[in-house]
Amino acid sequence: MTSSLSPTTMGPGQDAPATVAVSVSGMSCAGCASRLERHLKSQAGVADAMVNFALERATVAVDDKGPDISAVIAAVGDAGFEATPFSRAERPEEKQALRAETRTLVILGMAVLLTLPLVGKMVASLAGASVTFSPWWELVLATPVQFVAGWRFYRGAWSALKHRSGTMDSLVALGTSAAYFYSLAVLVFGIGEGHLYFESAAVIVTLILAGRVLEARAKRKTGAAVRALMNLRPETAMVMRDGAYKKLPLAMVREDDTVLVRPGSRVPVDGEIIEGSSDVDESMLTGESMPVAHGVGDMIFTGTVNGLGALTLKVTAVAEDSRLGKIVQVVENAQAGKAPVQALVDRVSAVFVPSVLVIAIVTFVAWLALGYGAEAAMTAAVAVLVIACPCALGLATPTAIVAGMGAAARSGILFRNVEALETAFNLKTVVFDKTGTLTEGRPQVVDLQPVSGEASETLRLAAAVQAGSDHPLAQAFVTYASGKGISLPMAQGVEVKAGFGLSGEVDGHRVAVGNAAMMETNGISLDRAPRTDPGYTSAYVAVDGVLAAVVLLQDRPRAEAGTVVASLKARALKTVVLSGDAPAVVGKLADELDLDRSYGGVLPEEKAERVNALRAESGVIAMVGDGINDAPALASADVGIAMGSGTDVALETAGVTLMRSDLSLIPAVVELSRKTVWKIRQNLFWAFIFNVTGIPLAAFGLLNPMIAGGAMAFSSVLVLSNSLLLRGWKAEALK
Repeated sequence: MTSSLSPTTMGPGQDAPATVAVSVSGMSCAGCASRLERHLKSQAGVADAMVNFALERATVAVDDKGPDISAVIAAVGDAGFEATPFSRAERPEEKQALRAETRTLVILGMAVLLTLPLVGKMVASLAGASVTFSPWWELVLATPVQFVAGWRFYRGAWSALKHRSGTMDSLVALGTSAAYFYSLAVLVFGIGEGHLYFESAAVIVTLILAGRVLEARAKRKTGAAVRALMNLRPETAMVMRDGAYKKLPLAMVREDDTVLVRPGSRVPVDGEIIEGSSDVDESMLTGESMPVAHGVGDMIFTGTVNGLGALTLKVTAVAEDSRLGKIVQVVENAQAGKAPVQALVDRVSAVFVPSVLVIAIVTFVAWLALGYGAEAAMTAAVAVLVIACPCALGLATPTAIVAGMGAAARSGILFRNVEALETAFNLKTVVFDKTGTLTEGRPQVVDLQPVSGEASETLRLAAAVQAGSDHPLAQAFVTYASGKGISLPMAQGVEVKAGFGLSGEVDGHRVAVGNAAMMETNGISLDRAPRTDPGYTSAYVAVDGVLAAVVLLQDRPRAEAGTVVASLKARALKTVVLSGDAPAVVGKLADELDLDRSYGGVLPEEKAERVNALRAESGVIAMVGDGINDAPALASADVGIAMGSGTDVALETAGVTLMRSDLSLIPAVVELSRKTVWKIRQNLFWAFIFNVTGIPLAAFGLLNPMIAGGAMAFSSVLVLSNSLLLRGWKAEALK
């Protein structure tokens, strides 16, 4: 199961496949999540389902005749859990979790108060002190702990039993019940060897309950990044209504409304500035620490903080349609996904509890067969049941992913899915586009060398035919002409040929501007073209079928490009530049930045083929581009990294989006991927080691049931705490 499912609710009358997301309560371990996932997949009309134990969320892909959200909630209920519609705005699962945690804390307090006297007696006995304590008082103290504090374990075990499966609740309920009822039988009927284990049952329930509280709190912390992003959106906005600004709830704001943003306030919507200017703090979206100056015509976004100037905006997007809303969706979808390694964990979890039950039975029978008596056999079997910990296994991967994705979002890095995060761990080569990626993306005209005709007239015609293009080279012509005070006439019939150039009619002249290949295609001889420095980009201008001028342009490397390339090489990665520019120009840039290889003269449609060839040669490939012109290459790469400001196209195309055009975030992508994957591996190691060593120790009688209970709770907290260390990660460029 991949993370391709996107949690949205299915609207009425939808014919296309959709996804339904619900918040789930009542899952106690990875076994619960696996059982619920299997149950949802078995429902009619369900194409796929994914249950995330750490986020307590189920996402179901349904076909056009599949279940609606109420049917999905009912199916979750049939599996023994509770569900509510997932809402990014209301965050019902968080409210449920807080209420549940409050109830658990009250119950835990009661359990601690009742268990302390039992523990005190045990500690005193171990210290050699004589403490008189009626066994009937032990029964009175232990019973509420067993059946009130431990009721959740019985409820979960019964639900699992009804569905012919086992969970962590099953193990705890069986283990503590064995200790409790054995002690009850000794007390009431006088059977056995006379030892009571009421304190063991009570301590195990209390310890595991305490572990659940710590686990719940740690799980909430792993999702803090998304909550922080959601909290950036104000609840109200100053909206123009009936000729005056009124403070209205954000739900009442619509596209094309006029909104006033006062100095120092947080921007409530995405909008275009129609009046005013100000410096805007965009650090919460892009990670950029310095405020950015904005004026009329600029876009500003939800969650950013206005500076000292009042701004009037025309609303372009609100709430979930805003850039902030889409960022939250991308982060949440990625967090809710499953890493490929999770498939192994799911398979282990599915057979884990039944296997532990078998081991416990074999342990009990073996101890009896060896003549150690029912009490020793029961103690060993209970320890086996209690030490087993599928909870830690279930939390190992998703908590690391949630924490890692959140840390990335705070630094302005968005992973679209878990596959991109895990694949980046194995990167061998990083391929860069040139213009706007390794370079500033603002080429400048260095010189215009006339071949025929007057230089100023040739420039006027060449700039006019390109005035309507947003290509960086075209804009360089326009800027150069503007700087010389040349006014530009309107061009007619402009035709653009990607990778070659463009042509059109200006003042009755047929004008073509492009590379040498375009000139040759149009039968224009370059024999009279002057020799130029191959380190510059050469553009040719033809007027009425005759070469009129050669224009030299230069696009400077980004200031951080050399440092970034060196940083990637220090991480044992190869670096390549891939561009449609002339091979000599691309080669000069590669030499300047110390890149391993360069490929110039590559047409847009050929970039994807070149990426595939590089992958076959050197292994896992990342492609870095702008997310629009390089879309095919980004899609072909193992990891597509879109530079820019998080445009919709970039968010949809690339596996990774950088929320600002800063190459320094590229090494951060690699570093975070490696840290997160190592966290997953560490978590799985600790989760497995607790069981691989703990279960045999318990079976051989070397582990007291109470210590086993504490170790089981500790293993989950350890895994969560290890994942939470990722929350402090910050991109080197932001330190």
